[in-house]
Amino acid sequence: MEIRHEFKPGDIGRLVELHGLLYSEEYGFDHTFEAYVAEPLAKFALTKTDRERIWLVEDNNILMGSVAIVKQSDDEAQFRWFLLHPSLRGKGIGSRLMNDTVAFCRGKGYKRIFLWTVSDLHAAAAVYRRAGFRLIEEHTHTIWGVWLTEQRYDLEL
Repeated sequence: MEIRHEFKPGDIGRLVELHGLLYSEEYGFDHTFEAYVAEPLAKFALTKTDRERIWLVEDNNILMGSVAIVKQSDDEAQFRWFLLHPSLRGKGIGSRLMNDTVAFCRGKGYKRIFLWTVSDLHAAAAVYRRAGFRLIEEHTHTIWGVWLTEQRYDLEL
């Protein structure tokens, strides 16, 4: 397994595909979720600054996961696109990525990290809580073809 920080040809499409397929298989999300991932991911790839970073997880030279820190303001960063293929889960990789992203944000002078998730992602929520994130907001509605509860977590640095 290798973690890198620079995009290679095919990475953006692969990340969109992974998000679309895994969230469809595991949670029933429809194709609109892929569009939700694709648009800001493409913008990030084109405009990334030195206060932003992506972690790309490869296994046997195949992109199998990611997470990114996206600047929202001078003080606030968003934790986005956190995903690991099922074959890599339960091995501490998610916790390692979380620790790396928090350290990166501290090093860049952010005061807060926030993220949006859904209530069905129990393992991910456990990673967030262990890192010190607190649930601060919830909204239940239909999105991406399913009825779900979106949640916002914040971490004050």
